[in-house]
Amino acid sequence: MQIPILSLITWLPVGSACVNLLIPAHRRNLHKAIVLLTLSLQVICFVWILSQLYAAAAWQTNQPLFNSLYFVEKCSWLRFSLGNLGILSVNYFLGLDGLNVGLLGLALFVLSIGAVASWSIKKYVKAYFILYLLLNTLIIGSLVALDFLLFYIFFELTLVPIYFLIGLWGEANGPAAATKFFLYTLAGAILILVVLIGLGLSTYDPIATGIQAGILKGSVLENTAPEQIVCIQKMIQNNQIAAQDIVHTFEVPLMTNTQNFIPHTTFSITSIQSFQGYPMRLLGFFILLIGFMIKLAIAPLHNWLPDAHVQAPTPISIVLAGILLKLGAYGLLRTAYSIFPEGAIHFGFWIGVIGIISGIYAALNALAMQDLKKMIAYSSVAHMGFFLVGIGSLTAEGMQGALYQLISHGLIASLLFLVVAIIYSRTQDRTIQNYSGLASQMPYYTVISLIAFAAALGTPGFSTFIAELLILLGAFQSSVYNSVWKMGIGILGGLSIFLNTTYYVWTIQRMFGGKFSLRFPDWTILLRDIRIKEAILLIAVIITVVILGIFPNLLLSLSKDSIKLFVDQIYQIGKANLKTVYNL
Repeated sequence: MQIPILSLITWLPVGSACVNLLIPAHRRNLHKAIVLLTLSLQVICFVWILSQLYAAAAWQTNQPLFNSLYFVEKCSWLRFSLGNLGILSVNYFLGLDGLNVGLLGLALFVLSIGAVASWSIKKYVKAYFILYLLLNTLIIGSLVALDFLLFYIFFELTLVPIYFLIGLWGEANGPAAATKFFLYTLAGAILILVVLIGLGLSTYDPIATGIQAGILKGSVLENTAPEQIVCIQKMIQNNQIAAQDIVHTFEVPLMTNTQNFIPHTTFSITSIQSFQGYPMRLLGFFILLIGFMIKLAIAPLHNWLPDAHVQAPTPISIVLAGILLKLGAYGLLRTAYSIFPEGAIHFGFWIGVIGIISGIYAALNALAMQDLKKMIAYSSVAHMGFFLVGIGSLTAEGMQGALYQLISHGLIASLLFLVVAIIYSRTQDRTIQNYSGLASQMPYYTVISLIAFAAALGTPGFSTFIAELLILLGAFQSSVYNSVWKMGIGILGGLSIFLNTTYYVWTIQRMFGGKFSLRFPDWTILLRDIRIKEAILLIAVIITVVILGIFPNLLLSLSKDSIKLFVDQIYQIGKANLKTVYNL
């Protein structure tokens, strides 16, 4: 019997939150210890998953882009009648592949860093850690859910704990920043929901439909022959199965196969519906792209991010930049790219253009920032722009680089916010121009800061260098980008990297170089160098970033086969779909 390991990792924090509810509020250290114990158990489970990943029996989906999944857990969750429209089925469907296994590891690492950094929280400790544990479950659930509606529920519910964590534990303008974050991401959620509903009404589960119509026998037919499935698909296409017997589904693997769409429905390949000349499937991709770009904080949809970072407590800034931004990226690949591959091809060029523009715009803004946190926030926007260049290229190298960028940036953003937290904990000030010559007063802090900045700007030997190299290689090999744009990608990508280097180097020069001086001289007695506990946390992140910079195959090997299949299938299916939707 297979251990439901993904459910264990996902729901363990909820159990811990229930335990915390029973513990008196004044037992602060116990609340903190339970969170650390929970994350330790989750990490142990993940290490076991890695040890068993490719030794475990793969679950064959027989669907495009999802050839093999691991540690699959699937059972019926919700099922209700839609009257003459059929039956709606929602499954509790979890699984791992090369697209999400690395991000799952990143999430657990970042959440662990955030939990340790939360040790300094003094206000409403019990409530804080209960919300943190709930956020943990929602993040992990978003990464392992393979039913679109289940993913959507996890994904959008992350808004709730983040809203309160910023609003109640943030700085003076925390409530305003939390509200801005909530409204922006809610707008994206509504866009995604519109497409989700359309997909649910357009897609059906051939096996469940066959059972409901009495064509197949049994309640669960995991070994149903492919020819039986094809037979049911043909019967649907020929209107030989009554509409009320059709079982609609939100399973993403089933949505990747256009044969599982009811003919002439909104997102069917045979749909004659269009908007301003654009087929509905391309419009569906575009709406999902905008919805997830809000969560990704791509310019000009990024305005919520700088305020949220500045006002949030440091541990939540770490989680926000380290993993929550990545949920938008993952959702874009898992849903929009998988379900509408023709959209990925049709809009690929413009996705790359938006990525470059967003990166340069964010880098120029970072150059003008005086608040360290806000500078790092704009740096995050720039790095996510480079992610778009990678996925827009539609090459295996570009896609691998984009995934590597997500994980690399998640680690480095955590490191940068920890660096900022140290100076802020001493003086309660993050203004760059208020410091000069810190190298003479805080030598160890200076060394750590230099390493963090070097990692962020893509110095060889750090993980960002590998990510940016793969993305640029993918862009130069892309058939989506024409020869002129390939040269433009190189030039503009180089400009973006140069600007990133500029604002980090300028910050180093102003804060750490020159003669020691402070905006307020009485800060001098507060400027103690890094403590041992702070150093341990920082060094742990630095070691991880260096390991991934020197031994990239440790991570690339987990996703290599899945990404190659993913890109090949997008090209093969997407091109065929484009011809079909435009020839109707």
